[in-house]
Order: sequence, then C-alpha cells, then structure tokens
Amino acid sequence: MCYIEFMKYIFTAVFSRETNGYSVLCPELGVASQGKTIKEAETNIREAVELYIDDVPKKDLESYTNLIKELPTVKVLEVSNV
Repeated sequence: MCYIEFMKYIFTAVFSRETNGYSVLCPELGVASQGKTIKEAETNIREAVELYIDDVPKKDLESYTNLIKELPTVKVLEVSNV
C-alpha cells in the first residue's frame, strides 16, 4: 500500500477591489493573482500558491505548518500628502 503525505500550510490572502474585479496577494510568499469576483480571485490565488510551494524546498515552508495563534491585523490607512 502506498501513502501520500499531505502537508497543510496556512497563509494570508489580501484582497483589493480593482476596476474590473479583485487582485489578491499572499504577502508571506509574494504571490499575487486576480479574478472578476472574490471567489474567482480566491480560487486563482490558491492555485498560484500551490504551484509556488511545489517548487520550494519543504524545509523553507515549515514555519507555515503551525496553526496561527494570532491572526494578522489588516487595516486600511488613509494618508494625505500636502
């Protein structure tokens, strides 16, 4: 019998509204994608991250296997330039 070991990784996805849909960034890996809807953008970023981690040594991904104890805080900042 053959067993395949699956590893579960936890990453962040940051979505931004664009003119024709949504862009999405995985800041931990620097991977980005887009989609016409949030659902499509999420599907696309999942695929992009999966392709990315296929080429990364598993040792480099070890820090992303633990459950996140505290979720990252994402805030929108309004900045003026005088």
